[in-house]
Amino acid sequence: MYRVLILLLYGFLCGHATAATSVDAYIAEHAKAHNFHGTIVVQKGGRMVLARSYGMANLEHQRPNTDQTRYKIASITKLFTAALILQLRDQGRIELDQPIRAYLPDYAGEGAGQVSVHQLLNHTSGLPNFDQVKDAQTAIDQGIPVYQTPHSSERLLAKFCSGNLAHAPGKEFDYNNCDYIVLGKIIERLHGKPYAQVLKEHILQPLKMHDTGMLKQSDVIAGLADTYFFRDDLKAPAPDLPVYPENWYAAGAIYATAEDLLKFSGALFAPTLISKESLVLMLTPGLDDYGYGLWTYSTKMDGVSYRVAKRPGQIMGAGTQLFRFLDGDITIVILSNVGNIDLDEFVAGIARRAAI
Repeated sequence: MYRVLILLLYGFLCGHATAATSVDAYIAEHAKAHNFHGTIVVQKGGRMVLARSYGMANLEHQRPNTDQTRYKIASITKLFTAALILQLRDQGRIELDQPIRAYLPDYAGEGAGQVSVHQLLNHTSGLPNFDQVKDAQTAIDQGIPVYQTPHSSERLLAKFCSGNLAHAPGKEFDYNNCDYIVLGKIIERLHGKPYAQVLKEHILQPLKMHDTGMLKQSDVIAGLADTYFFRDDLKAPAPDLPVYPENWYAAGAIYATAEDLLKFSGALFAPTLISKESLVLMLTPGLDDYGYGLWTYSTKMDGVSYRVAKRPGQIMGAGTQLFRFLDGDITIVILSNVGNIDLDEFVAGIARRAAI
């Protein structure tokens, strides 16, 4: 019996070692071939399978990325905002079928009495979309007006997210930062505190996420990677266009390390950060397979079906992926500061090998 147990343990460890070797080899090869800059962590069965950093946090001074590098996580921010809303639901302080007006009585938009919290969470609100710059060349030629002038969150709400509805609520999926700006203001109103303070008290401090916070143009953040977007006209990366990152607010203004995002992911999907019922709601796909703050869908890899939760993000040179197999404890985090690589393809390749 002892010999059998030893052989079984040996086979288990060899299986993990083989999978880890396959993942490591693929990442190293792909990162080198595509000149990847960033940090990647892979966790499986509660164990860290891989943590690697590549390239430079600052190209001008050749400062390398490390496992402690902080990155702009772009729209992974929306998953934090969704979690804060669901915490309020768990506390009985918000009902997802209630309209904006129930929690922001002074909201002046046409959707005040028509758009529900649920529709904000899954991007079916019909609110106007102020992100009209859709490609890099337009941004280079014309700038990004909404983000190149400083705005308070109150002004973002009033100026850009309180107009007439673009379409009937609940009928169309429209990925829209306004939805999460409104959610951020609801969080502030119900807590009576700024969004950054609520985030700190209800997620970052409980999870000991000491390397995560909110971006602000005036702040110097130690260890934060500079970001570079790829310019097709130059065939090279260039520094991001000048912006006020706080204008992304509850839709995209958080920075973090890869390790901190693993802590967040672990608590979210355990679930200990929100209730089981709220997690089910978050993971229920709506239009475009979008739940609350993430996409959730089924995919096949080597003939095997997997349920997946995926939260990508991109703002100029900042590219991110939080990828989770829902039927098994496998989580992949990719944080990048140079926008020269297809991270959807990269994370899919890693996932395929991690699932072995």
